[in-house]
Amino acid sequence: MLILALESSAKAASVALVRDGELVAQYSQCCGLTHSRTLLPMLEDMMKNSGIDLNEPDLIAVAQGPGSFTGIRIGVSTVKGLAWSLEKDCVGVSTLEAMAWHGVAAGGLICPVMDARRNQVYNALFDIDNGVPRRLTEDRAISLEELCAELKGDGRVPLLVGDGTEVCAKFFDAAGQPYRKAPGNLVSQSAWGVAMAASDKEPCSVHDLLPVYLRLSQAERERQERMYTRPDSRQ
Repeated sequence: MLILALESSAKAASVALVRDGELVAQYSQCCGLTHSRTLLPMLEDMMKNSGIDLNEPDLIAVAQGPGSFTGIRIGVSTVKGLAWSLEKDCVGVSTLEAMAWHGVAAGGLICPVMDARRNQVYNALFDIDNGVPRRLTEDRAISLEELCAELKGDGRVPLLVGDGTEVCAKFFDAAGQPYRKAPGNLVSQSAWGVAMAASDKEPCSVHDLLPVYLRLSQAERERQERMYTRPDSRQ
């Protein structure tokens, strides 16, 4: 099966082609430009240079969250448009599960983390079982303090992967929590990981493919805060 995968949930964006678990091609950028400017041009160049027609992939996969609200929307919208126009199956996968694939070679306890600000990270924990990530927790927004306490209770040394690695490492150092870091080339999210996570998922229709947010956006939080703190005009 040939999978076309897109990843735009964080600062880095990437596209990949994976055939039966083997990477055919991957393009990645982390230049600060918006994904609306980089994602499709990377896709077009990758397909052209790999000699594969856009109609050939059997499945189109995307990281549907958690992550950057804008980045997730761009990725999901792009895949919905492609799947609709090409009449292809599509599937959304957890960004965190896709990141866990970067820890397959290292093995042990894998701890994907994305900086969610406010001393929180988006996180899930995974074991590597026969070369495949096995989920231990659901995706969640969790405080660094809570995550550190949970890892201390586990007793194993986790492998940190994801753009929240440095935030976690700094907190863990202060708390005396041991950890391993993924190599620099494996820290950022990747479309390859999305394709691998998608390989055993049931495809869905474009209508059912939706972003997955674990909490409200900053704008929505601020709006709610104004609503609840605004003086009652009837008084």
